[in-house]
Amino acid sequence: MQMLDTNMVLRYLLNDNEEMAEEAERIIKKASALLTTEVIAEVVYVLKGVYSIERGQIASCLLEFLSEVNIPEEQVVRLGLETYAEQNLDFVDCILYAYNRVKGYEVKTFDKKLQRLLGASN
Repeated sequence: MQMLDTNMVLRYLLNDNEEMAEEAERIIKKASALLTTEVIAEVVYVLKGVYSIERGQIASCLLEFLSEVNIPEEQVVRLGLETYAEQNLDFVDCILYAYNRVKGYEVKTFDKKLQRLLGASN
């Protein structure tokens, strides 16, 4: 299994460098590519912060992309992306919320928005 880094995922999704995008596609299509939650978080931040892509577009694109790779915490990531598209929270906060909902993990935070979301779900 091969792990993908942020740049590999970005070149594949954005297709902004033809040579790199083709190599990324070959790796993703041919191999069992592993994508970690940490890399997904960095991809979200780059797409939002550098490329100014809207939350809904980011979530939609990445949710579709998940079917092409292996993700250890797929349910958590899916709910995190769905929450990110709907809520005005950082992606990592959305992942924490998803861990609470999917795995039942208790989340301790001083973040008021995250506290509200966690409270609304209980």
